[in-house]
Amino acid sequence: MKKLIICFLSFAICGQILAQETKTFEAGQDKIKLKFMLNAEGRPIYSLYFAGKTIIEPSSLGMELVNDSSFNRQFEIIGTEKKLVDEQWNPIWGEVRSIKNKYEQLTVQLKQKNVPNRLMNLVFRVFEEGLGFRYEFPKQPGLKYFIVGNELTQFNLTGDHKAFWIPGDYDTNEYSYTTSALSRVDAWEVQKKATDIAVRVVPDQYAVQTPLMLKTANGLYINIHEAAQINYPAMQLHVNRQNFSLSAHLVPDALGNKAYLHAPFNTPWRTILAADNAKSILESKMILNLNEPSVITNTDWIKPMKYVGVWWEMQTGKASWSYADDPDQLSADGNLIPSGKHGANTQNVKRYIDFAAKNGIDGVLVEGWNTGWEDWFGNWKEEVFDFVTPYPDFDLQGISDYAKSKGVKMIMHNETSGSATNYERQLDTAFKLMNTYGYPAVKTGYVGKIIPRGEHHDGQWMVNHYERVAQKAAAHKIMVDVHEPNRPTGLHRTYPNWMASEAARGNEYNAFSDGNHPDHETILPFTRLMGGPMDYTPGIFKLKGYASYAPNRQVHTTLAKQLALYVTLYSPLQMAADLPENYEAKMDAFQFIKDVAIDWDDTKIIEAEPGDYLTIARKAKGTENWFIGAITDEQARVGTIALNFLKKGTKYMAKVYRDADDASWKNNPEAYKIEQYPVTSASVLKLKLAEGGGAAISIIAVQ
Repeated sequence: MKKLIICFLSFAICGQILAQETKTFEAGQDKIKLKFMLNAEGRPIYSLYFAGKTIIEPSSLGMELVNDSSFNRQFEIIGTEKKLVDEQWNPIWGEVRSIKNKYEQLTVQLKQKNVPNRLMNLVFRVFEEGLGFRYEFPKQPGLKYFIVGNELTQFNLTGDHKAFWIPGDYDTNEYSYTTSALSRVDAWEVQKKATDIAVRVVPDQYAVQTPLMLKTANGLYINIHEAAQINYPAMQLHVNRQNFSLSAHLVPDALGNKAYLHAPFNTPWRTILAADNAKSILESKMILNLNEPSVITNTDWIKPMKYVGVWWEMQTGKASWSYADDPDQLSADGNLIPSGKHGANTQNVKRYIDFAAKNGIDGVLVEGWNTGWEDWFGNWKEEVFDFVTPYPDFDLQGISDYAKSKGVKMIMHNETSGSATNYERQLDTAFKLMNTYGYPAVKTGYVGKIIPRGEHHDGQWMVNHYERVAQKAAAHKIMVDVHEPNRPTGLHRTYPNWMASEAARGNEYNAFSDGNHPDHETILPFTRLMGGPMDYTPGIFKLKGYASYAPNRQVHTTLAKQLALYVTLYSPLQMAADLPENYEAKMDAFQFIKDVAIDWDDTKIIEAEPGDYLTIARKAKGTENWFIGAITDEQARVGTIALNFLKKGTKYMAKVYRDADDASWKNNPEAYKIEQYPVTSASVLKLKLAEGGGAAISIIAVQ
């Protein structure tokens, strides 16, 4: 009886769903099965099953338009269409050479019975690992220009699942993950404690971000996210802590509206992955498959890169981004008075170029090279940077020439200070400068409150802005790495020059805050990385005493785990983030960073459990060489790695970079061992991972 009462309270439509006799439509692939129907009120209802077990109980769909809340009922079905798709496609770069795209699609054409008889299609694609669905608004006389007030999508879960979550913040994804039951979600409590994040906007106490990773009491894994987010705000999820129902919560604009649309239009896909093991969640390419193919015809100029950069020394207080301490104190001739701490000076940058050239690193990123850093942060000022004017101690031409002579590419940095309007006005100018000096890639940043004022990082206006930047960059043959954007939704398939994003709590939080918990990197692949590569900036070797302003601060990993992150946290733009001198003190360990690939033919998930451990093996593109990363949380463990993915009959040499026997993230993080021995496809490795530790392995085919 209690269960029936809960059902009635949570849906207010459950009894109608069960009582009415509307026809049910189904679609399925392998263990995944979708059911769709209209209830007695003409509301669209869907449910989802895995291997006969309910994943999503009957849940309603629909839209609420501004000044019209009725676009979720009084529908009739005027047509349905089914089709099967089974194809392969090859990404420009990525974790695998070829991707299977197999699904059954059910399109339900709906028409409202009441005038003006508006039309809406619901399109469901059922894959072997999950479901994607979206709303489509055909061209029609009854609906042309319209404003979305709310999206009424529900995900009614079957219980109080274990969740890995961060608050539903409109402006940042840079929180530490909380692991709790859904009934314990309290976004305000987490927001209040997150004082290391500058801009925090969490209006809903019970909202969480997607990708949301869930685990049921009976061992099923569920992941809820979205795909192909274009011209539409990010979807967060409101958690009903009593009945475990999730409902879409769209990020609003300055007026409180969610999206301004013009039919014909389709929303992003809402995605649900389900599996009885964690590995299958990470193996899924469903989100990528739901995105459109590349709009860039000639992609020869898009090349994954490894890079170093003048960045960590600013984060740790050794140097500064700004040239002067005070923008209002000028010399007699009217110039800024240098502080002597500016990191992006010609001599220092050449030091990084020399290190990159000596060690086969593709590029060098320089932050703080351009004027404006003295008053950029926290002032909500529109015109801070012009993206072309260097500080007096940064020789743009000389550095460019020097890098070319060394065979090193320079990577541009464009921090906008949140002023997207200013950046858009100057995009062509900024990218032309990059073309002039041969910069192939740019790291953009959006630290601070957004301008246009009142807009949010994850709202429709900014979602469109990020796409415009990717489009403009493609026109100039420039690759993009975006920091502080909305979380990715697979658009790197459509825009393969959109190489990476931050959009989560990165390694820099180990510099200016209490850091990232030892389980953080074991959660990220199941959450943030579901939508695309992350510029996490791994590779810190000096793990204690690196911050001049906080001498007791430390990174919450071992050195071996920092190496393993090059495999477990995928990015085609991969940074060796520490200072050259810290690498030079441990060049035997740095060898793994030099060797590890950044583009792959194949990926194998060996062991996985969100929040606990992860082991991934990847095959370098165009070779028989493999690289493995194994990481754990605060618990030490023994990882078991069967090498049966290696080519049979081929001999390999394994080089293992592991935690020393007495290593731990807290007491002895920099202790590591390097071992080398032959292996074959019959070999099984057993590796002891320290608390907060890991192991990195290169497996090279013997000629």
